[in-house]
Amino acid sequence: MIALFFQTGSAIPTTPWEMITHATLVTQLVLVLLVVLSLVSWGIMIAKWLEFRALRRTSREFLNEFEHQTRLAHAEALARRAPPGPFRRVFERAMRFLPDISGGEQGASLASTAVMSGSRVEALRFVLDSETSEERDRLGRFIPWLATIGSVSPLIGLLGTVLGVISAFIGIATQGSGNIAAVAPGVAEAPIATAAALAVAIPAVFGYNLFANRLNRIEGELEGFGSEVIALLVREGRI
Repeated sequence: MIALFFQTGSAIPTTPWEMITHATLVTQLVLVLLVVLSLVSWGIMIAKWLEFRALRRTSREFLNEFEHQTRLAHAEALARRAPPGPFRRVFERAMRFLPDISGGEQGASLASTAVMSGSRVEALRFVLDSETSEERDRLGRFIPWLATIGSVSPLIGLLGTVLGVISAFIGIATQGSGNIAAVAPGVAEAPIATAAALAVAIPAVFGYNLFANRLNRIEGELEGFGSEVIALLVREGRI
């Protein structure tokens, strides 16, 4: 009788870890998949946090110095000294655009020159907007994965819970016992997948919203920087 008591006690899980180790194969596979998704999401969030922190530091220094530049030559020298970044690439794209629009206007009347200058500014704005979109896409790489993980993980957890409940009831039917001692372990095992899925989804959704807002701010800053570049070119008489 004592031996039977210890065997029964050891078979009933008493901690969450024992519930996982005594879980069915399907539940364990679901938990392994959720662990992989959690590692992927945390890896993306840590990498993006480090990237955005370095970008904020370098871009702040570059923008503070750029605001005090009154000559295009000084701004070009500043861009050459600055570390690679989205603001530097936007400025370099504007500089590459200038040779494409030079020439072809000598001898034009004052009215036609004004019209061409306006069209050149508009064309430059389109080029800078395109470069801004490319920089946003470059900075936003892998961030949509956070939204995907945040939306898919609860469904995977729900699948594991449903399969666990089905397995528990099949075990009850097979053993022919409906007392609470026989039902409780299987029923307690089933929600573990849902709890694990929520632990994966909540940080992923939080990280996605945080980085998406940061991307919107950077895009707005790049658009404002493009306007400053155009203003500097107009003051220099380059467009």
